Amino acid sequence: MQQKILVTGGAGNVGSALVHKLISNPENFVVVVDNLSTGNSSKLPNSVTTNFKFINADVNNYNDISTIMHSFNFDYVFHYAAVVGVKRTQENPMSVLKDIEGIQNILNLSKNSSVKHAYFASSSEVYGEPVELPQNEYQTPLNSRVPYAVVKNVGECFFRSYQQAFNLPYTIFRFFNTYGPNQSTDFVVAKFLAQALKNQDITIYGDGSQTRTFTYVDDNVEVCYKIFTDKLVMNDVINIGNDELMSVKDLAELIISLTKSKSKIIYLPPLKEGDMTRRQPDNKKMKEILNKKLVSIEEGIVKMMQDRQFLTSIGL
Repeated sequence: MQQKILVTGGAGNVGSALVHKLISNPENFVVVVDNLSTGNSSKLPNSVTTNFKFINADVNNYNDISTIMHSFNFDYVFHYAAVVGVKRTQENPMSVLKDIEGIQNILNLSKNSSVKHAYFASSSEVYGEPVELPQNEYQTPLNSRVPYAVVKNVGECFFRSYQQAFNLPYTIFRFFNTYGPNQSTDFVVAKFLAQALKNQDITIYGDGSQTRTFTYVDDNVEVCYKIFTDKLVMNDVINIGNDELMSVKDLAELIISLTKSKSKIIYLPPLKEGDMTRRQPDNKKMKEILNKKLVSIEEGIVKMMQDRQFLTSIGL
């Protein structure tokens, strides 16, 4: 008998990659709920896939999601739906705060139902400006004040509280910059790569000295899938990210070099807030679970350059 899995936000970059991994096992029947506000249905499996269904609905609307959850009696839920992107979330703070309703809807509908375990896509943004590197799941304070990070932090509290009050098992994934062929050009790697491939100016906010780590989507999905199948990180939190630091300026220069682009780097005024100077996960737990070398940023960029879907999405 198939186990039924709900993936909210499954038409996004990471969500869609997880969906493809889940449906590779015929014992999984996957339902994606996404309102396509930031996701894209082109990232989803084609309609002839028998163990997959897409429903265009808004998880923040209780009537929408309650009808779906009561119809399917899900065994597992991956709650990935969210308004994402630093600039987008800054420009739409109220829509970001509405995501709290979606978190509550999912948990309220899961707690007294057939759901055996709920997984939550949180973010490295919860750490805010780092007081230490690498950022550890238990020791680093969660101190960001930007709405997106606050919502993710509140979401984590909700998942922990529902486990304590209603015995609903959970796992929290704290994602660090995850990139891949399905990433939209709202995000730094895809944006820089698209600009370079078209020989356009590469635009950087600030002086480019802010450092990041970049996680190829396959590594993200592989560890999340292993956690799911092997029932790991129960009622706990895990950083999901590469720990190799790179400045945004160095990223731009690397992409120009790999693409042999004529692009020039243009510096724009820094964002008012939300663009943290440093970010690096303590990813010991992730490495232990994967037990393999993570994809380097050079390898990942080359994979994207060779991906037909990515090239089509940027008009090449």
